[in-house]
Amino acid sequence: MDREGEPYQESECNDHLNQINPLNDPLNSIYMDDRAFTDAVDFGILYSCIVPGSGNLIGGRAKIIRNFGKNVKQAFFKDYGFKMALGFNPRSTTDWKGQRSNTRMGVYALLENKLDTVLIKKRKMELSYEQKRDNLADKFKENKLSKAKYDHKLKNLELEFELEFSPNEIGLLELLQGNKTAKVHVHKDDDVLYLIDMVNKYGIKATAEHTGDVFHKEIFNELAKNEIPVVYGPLGSVGYKVELKHAFYQNTALLMKSKAYYGLMTDHPVIHTAALRDSLKFFLIQRMDEAEAISLITHKNAVILGIDDQLGTIEADKLASLIVWDKNPLHLGAFPKAVFAEGKLIRKR
Repeated sequence: MDREGEPYQESECNDHLNQINPLNDPLNSIYMDDRAFTDAVDFGILYSCIVPGSGNLIGGRAKIIRNFGKNVKQAFFKDYGFKMALGFNPRSTTDWKGQRSNTRMGVYALLENKLDTVLIKKRKMELSYEQKRDNLADKFKENKLSKAKYDHKLKNLELEFELEFSPNEIGLLELLQGNKTAKVHVHKDDDVLYLIDMVNKYGIKATAEHTGDVFHKEIFNELAKNEIPVVYGPLGSVGYKVELKHAFYQNTALLMKSKAYYGLMTDHPVIHTAALRDSLKFFLIQRMDEAEAISLITHKNAVILGIDDQLGTIEADKLASLIVWDKNPLHLGAFPKAVFAEGKLIRKR
Protein backbone atom coordinates (compact mmCIF):
# COMPACT_ATOMS: atom_id res chain seq x y z
CA MET A 1 0.00 0.00 0.00
CA ASP A 2 3.13 2.19 0.02
CA ARG A 3 3.95 1.63 -3.63
CA GLU A 4 7.29 1.84 -5.43
CA GLY A 5 7.82 5.08 -7.34
CA GLU A 6 4.76 6.90 -5.99
CA PRO A 7 4.78 10.04 -3.80
CA TYR A 8 3.86 9.63 -0.15
CA GLN A 9 0.56 11.44 -0.76
CA GLU A 10 -0.64 8.37 -2.70
CA SER A 11 0.06 5.95 0.16
CA GLU A 12 -2.96 3.87 1.18
CA CYS A 13 -1.49 2.26 4.31
CA ASN A 14 -3.88 3.89 6.76
CA ASP A 15 -7.46 5.07 6.41
CA HIS A 16 -8.03 8.25 8.44
CA LEU A 17 -11.81 7.82 8.82
CA ASN A 18 -11.96 6.18 12.23
CA GLN A 19 -10.00 4.32 14.91
CA ILE A 20 -11.93 1.11 14.28
CA ASN A 21 -12.35 -0.04 10.65
CA PRO A 22 -12.97 -3.81 10.56
CA LEU A 23 -14.34 -3.75 7.00
CA ASN A 24 -11.31 -2.26 5.23
CA ASP A 25 -9.87 -4.77 2.75
CA PRO A 26 -6.18 -4.24 1.87
CA LEU A 27 -6.70 -6.00 -1.46
CA ASN A 28 -8.52 -2.87 -2.56
CA SER A 29 -5.45 -0.71 -1.95
CA ILE A 30 -2.72 -2.62 -3.78
CA TYR A 31 -1.71 -2.76 -7.43
CA MET A 32 -0.08 -5.96 -8.61
CA ASP A 33 2.09 -4.04 -11.10
CA ASP A 34 4.00 -2.61 -8.10
CA ARG A 35 7.70 -3.28 -8.67
CA ALA A 36 7.96 -4.66 -5.13
CA PHE A 37 6.07 -7.81 -6.15
CA THR A 38 8.44 -8.51 -9.05
CA ASP A 39 11.47 -8.06 -6.80
CA ALA A 40 9.94 -10.34 -4.15
CA VAL A 41 9.43 -13.13 -6.68
CA ASP A 42 12.98 -12.66 -8.04
CA PHE A 43 14.30 -13.48 -4.55
CA GLY A 44 11.91 -16.38 -4.00
CA ILE A 45 9.36 -14.66 -1.76
CA LEU A 46 6.14 -16.00 -3.25
CA TYR A 47 3.49 -15.17 -0.64
CA SER A 48 2.70 -12.28 1.67
CA CYS A 49 0.18 -11.49 4.38
CA ILE A 50 -0.92 -7.93 3.67
CA VAL A 51 -2.51 -5.67 6.27
CA PRO A 52 -3.36 -1.98 6.70
CA GLY A 53 -0.93 0.18 8.66
CA SER A 54 -0.85 0.69 12.41
CA GLY A 55 -2.38 4.13 12.77
CA ASN A 56 -5.74 2.72 13.89
CA LEU A 57 -6.73 0.35 16.69
CA ILE A 58 -8.37 -1.86 14.07
CA GLY A 59 -7.15 -0.93 10.61
CA GLY A 60 -8.94 -3.58 8.59
CA ARG A 61 -8.62 -7.14 7.43
CA ALA A 62 -5.55 -9.31 6.81
CA LYS A 63 -5.24 -11.17 3.52
CA ILE A 64 -2.74 -13.75 2.32
CA ILE A 65 -1.77 -13.17 -1.30
CA ARG A 66 0.34 -14.64 -4.07
CA ASN A 67 3.09 -12.16 -4.91
CA PHE A 68 3.12 -13.60 -8.44
CA GLY A 69 -0.54 -12.83 -9.18
CA LYS A 70 -1.15 -10.69 -12.27
CA ASN A 71 -4.07 -8.94 -10.59
CA VAL A 72 -5.72 -8.94 -7.17
CA LYS A 73 -8.18 -11.65 -8.17
CA GLN A 74 -5.34 -14.01 -9.08
CA ALA A 75 -3.27 -12.87 -6.11
CA PHE A 76 -5.87 -13.61 -3.42
CA PHE A 77 -5.02 -16.78 -1.50
CA LYS A 78 -6.84 -16.71 1.86
CA ASP A 79 -8.75 -14.42 4.19
CA TYR A 80 -6.69 -14.52 7.38
CA GLY A 81 -8.22 -12.14 9.90
CA PHE A 82 -7.73 -8.58 11.11
CA LYS A 83 -5.05 -5.96 11.71
CA MET A 84 -4.95 -4.32 15.16
CA ALA A 85 -2.44 -1.96 16.76
CA LEU A 86 -1.39 -1.12 20.29
CA GLY A 87 1.12 1.29 21.75
CA PHE A 88 2.30 4.58 20.28
CA ASN A 89 0.91 4.38 16.76
CA PRO A 90 -2.87 4.53 17.37
CA ARG A 91 -2.42 7.29 19.99
CA SER A 92 -0.28 9.41 17.66
CA THR A 93 -3.05 10.03 15.12
CA THR A 94 -5.07 12.72 16.92
CA ASP A 95 -5.27 14.85 13.74
CA TRP A 96 -7.17 12.09 11.91
CA LYS A 97 -10.94 11.74 11.84
CA GLY A 98 -13.12 9.81 14.27
CA GLN A 99 -12.72 9.39 18.00
CA ARG A 100 -9.05 9.79 18.88
CA SER A 101 -7.13 9.78 22.14
CA ASN A 102 -3.59 10.97 22.77
CA THR A 103 -2.84 8.41 25.51
CA ARG A 104 -2.47 4.66 25.63
CA MET A 105 -5.02 4.48 28.45
CA GLY A 106 -7.40 6.45 26.25
CA VAL A 107 -7.10 4.32 23.13
CA TYR A 108 -7.30 1.10 25.12
CA ALA A 109 -10.44 2.36 26.90
CA LEU A 110 -11.90 3.31 23.51
CA LEU A 111 -11.18 -0.18 22.17
CA GLU A 112 -12.66 -1.96 25.17
CA ASN A 113 -15.73 0.28 25.16
CA LYS A 114 -16.38 -0.61 21.51
CA LEU A 115 -15.90 -4.34 22.02
CA ASP A 116 -17.95 -4.39 25.24
CA THR A 117 -20.76 -2.42 23.59
CA VAL A 118 -21.00 -4.94 20.76
CA LEU A 119 -20.95 -7.86 23.21
CA ILE A 120 -23.64 -6.27 25.41
CA LYS A 121 -25.84 -5.68 22.37
CA LYS A 122 -25.34 -9.27 21.27
CA ARG A 123 -26.32 -10.58 24.70
CA LYS A 124 -29.42 -8.37 24.83
CA MET A 125 -30.47 -9.61 21.39
CA GLU A 126 -29.87 -13.22 22.45
CA LEU A 127 -32.10 -12.78 25.49
CA SER A 128 -34.81 -11.17 23.38
CA TYR A 129 -34.51 -13.91 20.77
CA GLU A 130 -34.70 -16.66 23.38
CA GLN A 131 -37.83 -15.14 24.93
CA LYS A 132 -39.59 -14.73 21.58
CA ARG A 133 -38.55 -18.25 20.52
CA ASP A 134 -39.94 -19.72 23.76
CA ASN A 135 -43.21 -17.85 23.23
CA LEU A 136 -43.49 -19.31 19.75
CA ALA A 137 -42.77 -22.78 21.11
CA ASP A 138 -45.51 -22.38 23.73
CA LYS A 139 -48.04 -21.34 21.10
CA PHE A 140 -47.05 -24.30 18.94
CA LYS A 141 -47.49 -26.72 21.85
CA GLU A 142 -50.90 -25.19 22.57
CA ASN A 143 -51.86 -25.79 18.94
CA LYS A 144 -52.22 -22.06 18.33
CA LEU A 145 -49.69 -22.29 15.48
CA SER A 146 -49.37 -24.81 12.69
CA LYS A 147 -45.98 -26.41 12.08
CA ALA A 148 -45.56 -24.44 8.86
CA LYS A 149 -46.49 -21.17 10.58
CA TYR A 150 -44.16 -21.94 13.48
CA ASP A 151 -41.23 -22.67 11.15
CA HIS A 152 -41.92 -19.48 9.16
CA LYS A 153 -42.04 -17.26 12.27
CA LEU A 154 -38.93 -18.91 13.73
CA LYS A 155 -37.02 -18.28 10.51
CA ASN A 156 -38.11 -14.64 10.52
CA LEU A 157 -37.07 -14.35 14.16
CA GLU A 158 -33.58 -15.59 13.32
CA LEU A 159 -33.37 -13.15 10.40
CA GLU A 160 -34.53 -10.32 12.66
CA PHE A 161 -31.71 -11.16 15.08
CA GLU A 162 -29.11 -11.03 12.31
CA LEU A 163 -30.38 -7.74 10.88
CA GLU A 164 -29.95 -5.94 14.21
CA PHE A 165 -26.18 -5.76 13.66
CA SER A 166 -24.43 -3.29 11.36
CA PRO A 167 -21.69 -4.52 8.98
CA ASN A 168 -19.04 -3.02 11.31
CA GLU A 169 -20.55 -4.85 14.29
CA ILE A 170 -20.64 -8.11 12.34
CA GLY A 171 -16.93 -7.65 11.60
CA LEU A 172 -16.17 -7.08 15.28
CA LEU A 173 -18.23 -10.12 16.25
CA GLU A 174 -16.23 -12.20 13.78
CA LEU A 175 -13.08 -11.06 15.59
CA LEU A 176 -14.61 -11.71 19.03
CA GLN A 177 -15.73 -15.22 18.10
CA GLY A 178 -12.08 -16.20 17.70
CA ASN A 179 -12.54 -17.70 14.24
CA LYS A 180 -10.11 -15.26 12.63
CA THR A 181 -6.70 -14.12 13.85
CA ALA A 182 -5.85 -10.55 14.82
CA LYS A 183 -2.37 -9.52 13.77
CA VAL A 184 -1.59 -7.08 16.59
CA HIS A 185 1.13 -4.46 16.14
CA VAL A 186 2.93 -4.25 19.48
CA HIS A 187 6.47 -3.36 20.53
CA LYS A 188 7.01 -2.74 24.24
CA ASP A 189 6.89 -5.15 27.19
CA ASP A 190 3.92 -3.47 28.87
CA ASP A 191 1.85 -3.29 25.69
CA VAL A 192 2.53 -7.00 25.15
CA LEU A 193 1.13 -7.66 28.62
CA TYR A 194 -1.97 -5.63 27.72
CA LEU A 195 -2.32 -7.72 24.55
CA ILE A 196 -2.25 -10.89 26.66
CA ASP A 197 -4.93 -9.50 29.00
CA MET A 198 -7.08 -8.48 26.01
CA VAL A 199 -6.79 -11.92 24.44
CA ASN A 200 -7.84 -13.58 27.68
CA LYS A 201 -10.67 -11.13 28.38
CA TYR A 202 -12.29 -11.34 24.95
CA GLY A 203 -11.21 -14.75 23.68
CA ILE A 204 -9.53 -13.17 20.66
CA LYS A 205 -7.12 -15.26 18.61
CA ALA A 206 -3.99 -13.16 18.03
CA THR A 207 -0.38 -12.98 16.98
CA ALA A 208 2.11 -10.47 18.41
CA GLU A 209 3.54 -8.54 15.46
CA HIS A 210 7.00 -6.91 15.74
CA THR A 211 7.83 -7.08 19.53
CA GLY A 212 11.01 -5.20 18.59
CA ASP A 213 11.37 -3.45 21.94
CA VAL A 214 10.83 -6.59 24.02
CA PHE A 215 14.16 -7.08 25.81
CA HIS A 216 13.15 -9.48 28.59
CA LYS A 217 12.90 -13.19 27.89
CA GLU A 218 10.04 -13.61 30.37
CA ILE A 219 7.78 -11.45 28.18
CA PHE A 220 8.32 -13.82 25.26
CA ASN A 221 7.63 -16.69 27.66
CA GLU A 222 4.34 -15.05 28.70
CA LEU A 223 3.31 -14.97 25.05
CA ALA A 224 4.19 -18.65 24.77
CA LYS A 225 2.25 -19.46 27.95
CA ASN A 226 -0.82 -17.80 26.44
CA GLU A 227 -0.33 -19.49 23.05
CA ILE A 228 0.27 -16.23 21.17
CA PRO A 229 2.83 -16.69 18.36
CA VAL A 230 5.30 -13.92 17.53
CA VAL A 231 5.82 -12.54 14.03
CA TYR A 232 9.18 -10.90 14.68
CA GLY A 233 10.69 -7.92 12.91
CA PRO A 234 11.51 -5.89 10.97
CA LEU A 235 15.17 -6.36 11.79
CA GLY A 236 17.79 -3.80 10.82
CA SER A 237 15.53 -0.77 10.47
CA VAL A 238 16.12 2.54 12.23
CA GLY A 239 14.64 2.98 15.70
CA TYR A 240 12.67 6.05 14.70
CA LYS A 241 10.59 6.46 17.89
CA VAL A 242 11.04 6.14 21.64
CA GLU A 243 8.96 2.97 21.50
CA LEU A 244 11.94 1.32 19.76
CA LYS A 245 14.74 2.50 22.05
CA HIS A 246 15.46 -1.08 23.19
CA ALA A 247 15.04 -2.64 19.75
CA PHE A 248 18.50 -4.18 19.61
CA TYR A 249 19.45 -6.93 17.17
CA GLN A 250 20.78 -8.85 20.19
CA ASN A 251 17.18 -9.35 21.34
CA THR A 252 17.01 -12.23 18.88
CA ALA A 253 19.02 -14.25 21.40
CA LEU A 254 16.30 -13.70 24.02
CA LEU A 255 13.62 -14.79 21.58
CA MET A 256 15.61 -17.91 20.68
CA LYS A 257 16.07 -18.83 24.34
CA SER A 258 12.39 -18.31 25.13
CA LYS A 259 9.52 -20.76 24.67
CA ALA A 260 7.76 -18.54 22.11
CA TYR A 261 6.78 -19.88 18.71
CA TYR A 262 7.88 -17.33 16.12
CA GLY A 263 8.33 -16.52 12.47
CA LEU A 264 9.86 -13.52 10.70
CA MET A 265 8.48 -10.47 8.86
CA THR A 266 9.86 -7.55 6.86
CA ASP A 267 7.02 -5.06 7.46
CA HIS A 268 7.46 -3.96 3.86
CA PRO A 269 8.38 -1.25 2.96
CA VAL A 270 10.23 -0.73 6.28
CA ILE A 271 12.43 -3.59 5.08
CA HIS A 272 11.79 -4.59 1.47
CA THR A 273 10.05 -7.92 1.05
CA ALA A 274 12.93 -9.13 -1.11
CA ALA A 275 15.24 -8.76 1.92
CA LEU A 276 13.33 -11.23 4.12
CA ARG A 277 16.06 -13.88 3.78
CA ASP A 278 18.75 -11.30 4.64
CA SER A 279 17.18 -10.75 8.08
CA LEU A 280 18.08 -14.31 9.04
CA LYS A 281 21.66 -13.15 9.67
CA PHE A 282 20.59 -11.75 13.05
CA PHE A 283 19.62 -15.27 14.14
CA LEU A 284 22.62 -16.93 12.53
CA ILE A 285 25.07 -14.73 14.45
CA GLN A 286 23.37 -16.01 17.61
CA ARG A 287 24.33 -19.51 16.40
CA MET A 288 20.95 -20.64 15.18
CA ASP A 289 21.13 -23.79 13.04
CA GLU A 290 20.87 -23.00 9.32
CA ALA A 291 17.90 -25.28 8.72
CA GLU A 292 16.11 -23.75 11.71
CA ALA A 293 16.80 -20.26 10.34
CA ILE A 294 15.30 -21.12 6.95
CA SER A 295 12.25 -22.58 8.68
CA LEU A 296 11.49 -19.13 10.15
CA ILE A 297 10.53 -17.85 6.70
CA THR A 298 9.08 -21.09 5.35
CA HIS A 299 7.54 -23.69 7.65
CA LYS A 300 7.06 -21.59 10.79
CA ASN A 301 5.52 -18.67 8.95
CA ALA A 302 3.17 -21.11 7.21
CA VAL A 303 2.15 -22.64 10.55
CA ILE A 304 1.41 -19.21 12.03
CA LEU A 305 -0.69 -18.30 8.98
CA GLY A 306 -2.55 -21.61 9.10
CA ILE A 307 -1.48 -22.63 5.60
CA ASP A 308 1.10 -25.28 6.51
CA ASP A 309 -1.20 -27.93 5.01
CA GLN A 310 -0.44 -26.37 1.61
CA LEU A 311 2.87 -24.54 1.97
CA GLY A 312 6.01 -24.26 4.10
CA THR A 313 7.69 -27.60 3.32
CA ILE A 314 8.39 -29.56 0.17
CA GLU A 315 6.40 -32.77 0.32
CA ALA A 316 3.72 -34.74 -1.48
CA ASP A 317 0.21 -33.24 -1.72
CA LYS A 318 1.38 -29.70 -1.02
CA LEU A 319 1.54 -26.84 -3.52
CA ALA A 320 4.69 -27.01 -5.63
CA SER A 321 5.88 -23.50 -4.78
CA LEU A 322 9.62 -23.89 -4.38
CA ILE A 323 12.97 -22.31 -5.15
CA VAL A 324 16.08 -23.78 -6.77
CA TRP A 325 19.15 -21.88 -5.55
CA ASP A 326 22.51 -21.49 -7.29
CA LYS A 327 24.30 -22.00 -3.94
CA ASN A 328 23.53 -22.29 -0.22
CA PRO A 329 20.55 -19.90 0.18
CA LEU A 330 22.21 -18.38 3.25
CA HIS A 331 25.27 -17.36 1.22
CA LEU A 332 25.37 -13.58 0.69
CA GLY A 333 25.49 -14.00 -3.09
CA ALA A 334 22.88 -16.74 -3.39
CA PHE A 335 20.23 -16.16 -6.04
CA PRO A 336 17.43 -18.41 -7.30
CA LYS A 337 18.17 -20.32 -10.49
CA ALA A 338 14.50 -21.18 -10.85
CA VAL A 339 11.29 -20.15 -9.10
CA PHE A 340 8.27 -22.44 -9.24
CA ALA A 341 4.88 -21.10 -8.19
CA GLU A 342 2.22 -23.77 -7.58
CA GLY A 343 3.77 -26.08 -10.12
CA LYS A 344 4.56 -23.50 -12.78
CA LEU A 345 8.05 -22.23 -13.62
CA ILE A 346 7.67 -18.44 -13.41
CA ARG A 347 11.30 -17.30 -13.45
CA LYS A 348 14.53 -18.87 -14.66
CA ARG A 349 18.03 -17.46 -14.57
